[in-house]
Amino acid sequence: MHRSIPRRLVVLLTAITACLLAAAPVSAHQADPNYDSVLRGVVPQVPGLEVSILARGDELAIVNRTGKALEIPGYRNEPYLQVLADGTVRENLKSQATFTNRDPKGTTPAPATATASGPDSPPEWRTIDRSSRVDFHDHRIHWMGETGKPAPQVRDASKRQKVVDWQVPIRVGGKAATIEGTLFWTPQEAGFPLAAGIGLGAVVLLAGAVVLLVRRRRGPRVAGEDVW
Repeated sequence: MHRSIPRRLVVLLTAITACLLAAAPVSAHQADPNYDSVLRGVVPQVPGLEVSILARGDELAIVNRTGKALEIPGYRNEPYLQVLADGTVRENLKSQATFTNRDPKGTTPAPATATASGPDSPPEWRTIDRSSRVDFHDHRIHWMGETGKPAPQVRDASKRQKVVDWQVPIRVGGKAATIEGTLFWTPQEAGFPLAAGIGLGAVVLLAGAVVLLVRRRRGPRVAGEDVW
């Protein structure tokens, strides 16, 4: 005879799923938690342009609703990213930034075909989205040194303090602007890692769900049977 899934088991499995989903962004986050990159704004202001910082400086997010083309140059001022007026997002396969920005330390090697060396280098555009939004890692806004190690500018490693002001150049409708922000040293107290805690909680919940399911399948306990 078919038995429906116990309500308590459904609740447990739902909680496990929530834990695993919560752990995913934590494990994906790669920025050093001892640093925090804070946005100050766009200079001059550009109506319709939305800029934000994700995961304490792991990525920049830009939404272009200006009705004009947004251009983001690479580290050599070469064409790197575009968000066109119709929402099309493109990356330049000839820009080394397209490849070095794929990890926080810039260790992803660029192929030999990434030869762009300046603003006049002919781009090779590839469409990657059509949402008017681009999220990208940028080495100009985060700490590139050893994880957990204070920058040379930090005088007291136990206190939050400014490390450096940063700028990311952009062009909107052909006019230059700058995204500006500040990188701070934000020392974290030693303790049990959040991702590990979430993972442990998920394991405990999963174990409870398995026990409940087994007991359900075994049916009513008979006299003299051991209790779990």
